[in-house]
Amino acid sequence: MNDLDQRTFYMDHAATTFMKPEVIAAMAPYFSEHFGNPSSLYRFAAGSRSGVDAARRQVSAALGANPGEIYFCAGGSEADNWAIKGAALANRERGNHIITTAIEHHAVLHTCEWLERQGFSVTYLPVDEFGRVDPAAVEAAITDATTLVSVMTANNEIGTIQPVAEIGRIAHDHGVLFHTDAVQAVGAVPIDVERMGIDLLSLSGHKFYGPKGTGALYIRRRTRLENLVHGGGQERGRRAGTENVPGIVGLGKAIELATADIEGHNRRIAAMRDRLVREVLSTIPDSRLNGHPTERLANNANFSFRYVEGESILLLLDARGICASTGSACSSGSLEPSHVLLATGLSHEEAHGSLRLTLGDANTEDDVDYVLEVLPDVIGRLRQISPLTPPRTGVPEVD
Repeated sequence: MNDLDQRTFYMDHAATTFMKPEVIAAMAPYFSEHFGNPSSLYRFAAGSRSGVDAARRQVSAALGANPGEIYFCAGGSEADNWAIKGAALANRERGNHIITTAIEHHAVLHTCEWLERQGFSVTYLPVDEFGRVDPAAVEAAITDATTLVSVMTANNEIGTIQPVAEIGRIAHDHGVLFHTDAVQAVGAVPIDVERMGIDLLSLSGHKFYGPKGTGALYIRRRTRLENLVHGGGQERGRRAGTENVPGIVGLGKAIELATADIEGHNRRIAAMRDRLVREVLSTIPDSRLNGHPTERLANNANFSFRYVEGESILLLLDARGICASTGSACSSGSLEPSHVLLATGLSHEEAHGSLRLTLGDANTEDDVDYVLEVLPDVIGRLRQISPLTPPRTGVPEVD
């Protein structure tokens, strides 16, 4: 992946992914050869329009949608904002109540908080110890004023997969729109918007080996939605701004590759993930796996280690060439640990000591071996100097 002073062991694919060579190759002609504005009428623009149209077909095929239901934008956060604000504002005369969960991405939570300041009412449903929302709780929360339910397909931190199809059925039974943030799920979970009862779906290209700054929103036909970005008439008058043609082409190619063999991909990744989980829990005392043990993304392993702090774990892993992430938000200037981990019932101490390892296409068994060699040593060293560590906790001895 990267050769600096030492080899890099990249274990943070939930944060972002590299672009695959096939994606780069697909994009290349649209930087110089087919650079025309796709909205222009002259023949030279036809190449750009053709690239955008092909990508729209690729995205729709991956989701079980129609090409006319796919709208390109600048990423998952914009798609979430558009779906939630657009649905809430377009249906305000019907009601002002929205239902979501306590563990959504901040692109959803902060959007809902903004709507609350505009006079909307939002219910934030709790989750169980594994991060799963109860569909019965969704149904119980629906009122005559509810216009939208927004529940993510899979959680970005702990990897838990939600019962989306059941929630979609409940929403439709009550005449309520259903949005899902599928940013982490596309390419990892089979998605069929018709079968799953999804009206609005957000995705982001850089999560499945596509370019950054690209995304799409699926909008079921005849769904009422206010525009988020105003200006020209691009994206059939629903999202203004000259299209990022190379990025859209890259997103289309990336989603085509990512969804070609989800089952085979998951089988390989999950085998490495399961070995990683098994060895970490058996060799490092006072460790636990966060998230659902089986209903989780194949590449996600999220741990909590007592008596240590997540940011310190990351710094020592980085010194050994391992890229990972943590639920502790210290590096962002906040002393609060992950809202997701707290929602599952972890204490502040346990949530602060979290580590997320997310595998990807380039990872090998050798990478897992290296992490399993380094991680116990890192946790042991940190526990030796931690004032929280009680005596005789079974901390691995370090030379």
